[in-house]
Amino acid sequence: MRVAIAGAGSVGRSIAAELSDSGHEVLLIDRDSRSIGVDELPRAEWLLADACELASLEDARLDGFDAVVAASGDDKVNLVVSLLAKTEFGVGRVIARINDPRNEWLFTEAWGVDVAVSPPRMMAALVEEGEDGEDPGEALSALSLPETDLLEFTLPADSPHAGRPLGGLAPALPEGIVLVALVREGRVHTPDPQTPLRGGDELVFLSSAESVEELGALLESEL
Repeated sequence: MRVAIAGAGSVGRSIAAELSDSGHEVLLIDRDSRSIGVDELPRAEWLLADACELASLEDARLDGFDAVVAASGDDKVNLVVSLLAKTEFGVGRVIARINDPRNEWLFTEAWGVDVAVSPPRMMAALVEEGEDGEDPGEALSALSLPETDLLEFTLPADSPHAGRPLGGLAPALPEGIVLVALVREGRVHTPDPQTPLRGGDELVFLSSAESVEELGALLESEL
């Protein structure tokens, strides 16, 4: 699958790393030369350009991509990229990051968005889930967030993955599931492949697949 990611900040780079490790072709687009890290992600392609400019997306040949991820830290940019990707280039799947929950109502099909991901709302949902008295360390749960499927799994203390680097999970993940966040001691971290896993870590996945049981079995067993 060919995926273009607009925004090469920490979020965009983390998504690119996961997708590259899973064998997908990735193009990162950013207008800030300081965000370009060819050595950091050698398997990804890079384009120094403004993703809000139609000419830039034409240069990127966006019509040849299967999916676009608008991952910048600016909601206005993400909306413009989503709209252009869908209406001008006919990209089949457009995923957009929502930075400010107050803008959530804009991230709809009218703006070309197929899947909208709101990290602040995601974290609020994780907090509220804990208030239900359920033990998050025992099972995989699906969070009901607008227009997307987010899966959360807490590694038990005796997990066979404890002590292993986070990047070791990526090649074994079922198709259509991407690790998007690590929550440790109440703090959200971008998924650095070098980070050793610990019992109690909460792993948050973005999923377009139905293989929830397969993911649960993977995380509970040896690789």
